Amino acid sequence: MADFDVVVIGGGTGNNVAAAAADAGLETALVEPGPLGGTCLNRGCNPSKMLIQAANAVADVRRAGKFHVNASLDGVDHAAIVEEMDGLLGGIAEEMETRYRERSGLTLFGEYTEFVDERTVELGGEAVTGERIVVATGSRPVVPPIEGLAEVEYLTSREALYLREPPESLVILGGGYIAVELGHYFESMGTAVTIVEMMDSLLPREDGDVSAAFTAVAAERHEVHTGHRVTAVEEGGEGHLVHAESEASDELTVEGEAVLVALGRRPNSDRLNLEAAGIAVDDRGFVETNEYLETTAENVWAQGDVAGNALFKHSGDYESRHTIANVVDDERRALDLSAMPHAIFTEPAVAGVGATEAQLREEGIEYAVGRAEYADSAMGRAKKLEEGFVKVLAAPDGEILGTHAIGYEAPTLLGEAVLAMRTGATVDDVAGTIHAHPTLTKVVEAAFRDVRS
Repeated sequence: MADFDVVVIGGGTGNNVAAAAADAGLETALVEPGPLGGTCLNRGCNPSKMLIQAANAVADVRRAGKFHVNASLDGVDHAAIVEEMDGLLGGIAEEMETRYRERSGLTLFGEYTEFVDERTVELGGEAVTGERIVVATGSRPVVPPIEGLAEVEYLTSREALYLREPPESLVILGGGYIAVELGHYFESMGTAVTIVEMMDSLLPREDGDVSAAFTAVAAERHEVHTGHRVTAVEEGGEGHLVHAESEASDELTVEGEAVLVALGRRPNSDRLNLEAAGIAVDDRGFVETNEYLETTAENVWAQGDVAGNALFKHSGDYESRHTIANVVDDERRALDLSAMPHAIFTEPAVAGVGATEAQLREEGIEYAVGRAEYADSAMGRAKKLEEGFVKVLAAPDGEILGTHAIGYEAPTLLGEAVLAMRTGATVDDVAGTIHAHPTLTKVVEAAFRDVRS
């Protein structure tokens, strides 16, 4: 007989699965060596967004002159911002742990574990079995073997979020969403930011128009070097020297007091001895799952970042609901990851869902484009938004293939397009919907109307 009915490894989105299992009367183990809440609560989207709200407040003060408001920025108490964030989120994690330790039918193990056999893990120096096991161990920052990097002090997002004193200057390796969000924050705190990105634009996975527009804006605020691959890091100059080169072999050296490595994330699958349990991973290390989140091992499921379906907190929450249905409620509920949105909370904000124009061209899919500028809307003019647009990609029959936005509250505006795509609404359905005037949703309406013009 198994020691537990359900064993959940990972206390991020996995904690919801463990709670549901315990509430259903199943003897449940939740294994999490760190604070409950996982990356999002403790090392990712929650702390970063709290910091970015402070950065946005700085931006508002800087823009006040556009509205003939005489405002000055006398200073920013960076330490207080971080202390408040740390205290609030740390308190949530502690309260969560207290609740889970008191929860009937749930045993919390605050340690690392690995598989020793099929549905068997090591806990407290003993082999513990689970009738059903869920792997939800998340991901961590990628730190590539760049020459000299291991010999210097560097930051990843985990450390950067909790710095009590911002550096005078910062070199960011990478130009993806983590890089630009933290670049926005530290620049607002007074740090001179340099970004070095291997691709030809920042946010290279976004639609080409969006990434080009964002790169142009970022270049006005930061020192931006695209098309350059970092080759070495060493101590020197202001603190660190970062060397890079382009395809044309043009050499570049930039310097900064601190270096932030923001080159993506990797799954925490390599620390679990998955081979012992018969759990397969792909060539990038993500646990292989089917549409029911089942792994290659019987009665073992995987969800969230470690499964690599979509590395977003909202996708992890969505997967948790399916894991609960399949593991706890004995259903066969398949994932539908279509119309999976993403959002980047920088300045300006970025959001997208569905295919990009480059993807449609590569696949030979016929499409039409609709676009509307923030500045052409009544609210855009009222807010004096000089940049930002919504772009729609649609099939000839009106099917919405993708929607992308850059600008003020772009992630919120995108919700309408996500709902339309998930429910099968067409371009004409969105364009024909009455949008309240003069809200920024009129930009969405105008972009969808533009598809047919």
